[in-house]
Amino acid sequence: MNRAASITASAFVALAAWQALVILTGVPRFILPGPALVAETLWDSRALIAYHTMITGTEVLAGLTLGALFGGLTAIGLAASPIARSLVRPMLIFSQAVPVFALAPILTLWFGYGIGSKVVMTLLVIYFPVTSAFFDALMRTPQAWIDMARLMGASPARIMRHIRIPAALPGFASGLRLAAVYAPIGAIIGEWVGASKGLGYLMLLANGRAKTDLMFAALIVLAVFTVLLHAAVDRACRATLDKNA
Repeated sequence: MNRAASITASAFVALAAWQALVILTGVPRFILPGPALVAETLWDSRALIAYHTMITGTEVLAGLTLGALFGGLTAIGLAASPIARSLVRPMLIFSQAVPVFALAPILTLWFGYGIGSKVVMTLLVIYFPVTSAFFDALMRTPQAWIDMARLMGASPARIMRHIRIPAALPGFASGLRLAAVYAPIGAIIGEWVGASKGLGYLMLLANGRAKTDLMFAALIVLAVFTVLLHAAVDRACRATLDKNA
């Protein structure tokens, strides 16, 4: 309840500051519409915005699921094999030197203008944070636990399954929380480069037609969606960690 009250208070302060800025500066509505106008547009265009939100939400959830899966498997593979660490980890680090936005046109060329390229873009955005957080946690497993398991005759696979992975779940959860925030970025970038639906496409369309109020409405929906996604992932992570505690 305290967290909800804090978020509500912050949102109220932001809206008040936004309205005050519009009134005091007299900025034209096509540059910065007031919150009342954006709210009216959000209501009038609710069906349109809901449709595009559903498309973006599908892309984000699919990319988040696949990114978490591949990131987790990669982290386990790196932690289990020194050879994989020496060969694959430098490649992962080097891949972060390439801006994700620069890959969007290539992915659109390869996977088309449909949902596929957006899912892959979302996957790429969250893949490294999930892999890095989970891998670091796996490598921090107390050595005494591993030595004790070896003395009892446990195989490396059983040590990984029953000791290292459970001990590293908090790190994996931290990576997922970051992924929940970053995932919408990948989907929106993909929609900006090439799409015919989705919130990113709607924002570009509204901007091209000077419908700034619609663009702001889509942006606010995207922000609310991201906050709710992060809250849902955080709650799921907490429930899983409490269950395995």
